[in-house]
Amino acid sequence: MHDERQQHEQHTLPSSPRWYLGPGDLTVTRFGYGAMQLAGPWVMGPPADREGALAVLRAAVEAGITHIDTSDAYGPRITNELIREALHPYRASLHIATKVGGTRDAQGGWPPARRPEELRQQVRDNLTSLGLDVLDVVNLRLGDAEGPQPGSLAEAFGTLVELQQQGLIRHLGVSNATAEQVAEAQGIAPIVCVQNLYNLAHRQDDPLIDRLAAEGIAYVPFFPLGGFTPLQSAALSAVAARRGTAPMSVALAWLLRRSPNILLIPGTSSTAHLRENIAGAGLDLSPEDLTELDAIGR
Repeated sequence: MHDERQQHEQHTLPSSPRWYLGPGDLTVTRFGYGAMQLAGPWVMGPPADREGALAVLRAAVEAGITHIDTSDAYGPRITNELIREALHPYRASLHIATKVGGTRDAQGGWPPARRPEELRQQVRDNLTSLGLDVLDVVNLRLGDAEGPQPGSLAEAFGTLVELQQQGLIRHLGVSNATAEQVAEAQGIAPIVCVQNLYNLAHRQDDPLIDRLAAEGIAYVPFFPLGGFTPLQSAALSAVAARRGTAPMSVALAWLLRRSPNILLIPGTSSTAHLRENIAGAGLDLSPEDLTELDAIGR
């Protein structure tokens, strides 16, 4: 009995605070799941192990995760179709966030696609591939593969506001955005989340995270282990070794403790790796651990 209970605990998301997107009508677990890695190499084409990909999605929901991040550009269409096959009809507690503003070319690139007619088509494509009548959250993807780029988002974001008013989108967010673009979006319509590159080694959004937390807006970091130098990676690994866990688990645990408005969407195509990531949600970091980790990005 003890072994069975221990195995169940390793597969289940630890009890943790939820986050309310919008005026409290959409509640998600702060620890979510990002579906990008379910597509084939370079996020193109189908996965090598389709049944394994479906199993990861089902395991994530069974573990208690209620927030899945995706995009119809992944594959393209592949991850959305996998989500629909694995989980439709969706539980009332499960909420799916998607992104528009970019597409894929034959070489696997990510060219922007933010003209009004392109955004309208992307929203329709997401609705169709996910099997939904309304999308819970749609993030406007800005910038390019190099990161956020300056410039007005007014026309593109205004198009999504129109689709929201038509009842096709519940909530809006922005992704790969500068702080100025976040503020511009807020001046047009309410947003519920910002999705940017942020981790222990890349702390450029610290002021933005704190501002959004004060305003009750979620911040969703991507690439939780991206861009580490060997020295930074060694420091992270040292804390992980001391805690007897994986570096990714420590990085995720630090993000959850960085600010209460941070929502996580780590991705994986492996159920074993999913369990490892979930373990990070319940990892107890000491004050000494936090001090050592905070120094990595300073």
